[in-house]
Amino acid sequence: MLTLDRSAARLLDARGREFDPRRRSWNPAGHRATGEGISPAEAVRWLQREVETRWRIPVGLIGPREPEARQLPVAEAVGAGLARLGFTVLCGGRQGVMEAACRGIAAAGGISVGLLPDAEWEAANAYVSIPIATGIGVARNAIIARACWALVAVGGGYGTISEAAFGLQFGRPVFGLAGAPQIPGVVQLEDWPALEERLCRAFLRLEEGGT
Repeated sequence: MLTLDRSAARLLDARGREFDPRRRSWNPAGHRATGEGISPAEAVRWLQREVETRWRIPVGLIGPREPEARQLPVAEAVGAGLARLGFTVLCGGRQGVMEAACRGIAAAGGISVGLLPDAEWEAANAYVSIPIATGIGVARNAIIARACWALVAVGGGYGTISEAAFGLQFGRPVFGLAGAPQIPGVVQLEDWPALEERLCRAFLRLEEGGT
């Protein structure tokens, strides 16, 4: 059970601990939880959109440039869902799954950052909000994994496997949908609603001693 005290801008758990959005940790609050009960997704939306903090650590969205047809609507739905939660999304910025995800993000009014392997920003798909040309090729896969607090894979081949493996090595939660690589440590989920629940609980660290 999570409780939002809007008057004091505090998110509390059933133990009376307060969530620190900057460090993503639960700390003793020294007072009882009062306010309205909310879900993890509602808590994340409130934290991302209404709390004053300079931290906007992105979610990474990874997947193939040549996806299966069934993966494109999944990627678009995930992109839109992440944007509605208030997350900035970091991706490879090119075609396929990345373009579908960026299309969903743009439609939902969100921000996508495309970390391109190319030397020029014109290689980005038409829906990327912020294209960043690195000129470092596939080495940018490690940067995406390091820069994000979590990764979501929609489908994927060798490039996606490398990004997921980097993410796991860096201690990031990695979630997979629609034929994502079946490697140990990647949490396989059915659809966006299932991902939203798991992602929000991971962001709030509810699996690590929260509610």
